[in-house]
Amino acid sequence: MLPRLRQLDTSAHIIDKGIPTTGLLAQVLISKYADHLPLYRQEQQFARSGVMIPRSTLADWVGRCGVELQPLVDALREQLLEQSVLHADETPVAMLAPGKQRTHKAYVWAYTATRYPPIQGVVYDFRPSRSGKESRDFLADWRGKLVCDDYSGYKAGFTNGIIEIGCWAHARRKFHHDLHCTWPTKARLLSRSWTILNSSISSSGNSLN
Repeated sequence: MLPRLRQLDTSAHIIDKGIPTTGLLAQVLISKYADHLPLYRQEQQFARSGVMIPRSTLADWVGRCGVELQPLVDALREQLLEQSVLHADETPVAMLAPGKQRTHKAYVWAYTATRYPPIQGVVYDFRPSRSGKESRDFLADWRGKLVCDDYSGYKAGFTNGIIEIGCWAHARRKFHHDLHCTWPTKARLLSRSWTILNSSISSSGNSLN
């Protein structure tokens, strides 16, 4: 009877039949998104260690991981939309579309709950523009309280049942901007802020007085 060789089953990989292990893929993603290390610099790091991984290959790995992680992002979005209060903000990023010679401004929209719910996380939603429709598409039928700045793109949602909560961090900037204004102006700003704050707290059944 001839001897037989049996190959052990390989562990599951993010990229089926691919070379990179889950640990290597995690390193590339964390370096890119958490440590803000571009792929061309990672390519240089690997090269210094004698490992030649083209930037195009790293980009392909990132894209494939994004596809595999999408169900987790969708699940986190569902969890966030179950909360009664959300924070939202958007930040510009340069986007180079295929075939274009120049970059244009795209946006990453960030959504998170407050610090109190058991579910803690942030969903980053990449969108090609800053149109208010981008936020409305993400929030869909959600009708809670939204903490955000005074950007007009959120206003349409406020007419459809979402309650606006002003951001004090943005209001604070006005005070810094007006540090050298006259005392009557400072007094009006303080009085206005006190009125708004007291009104907000009173609506919840409490009072500052």
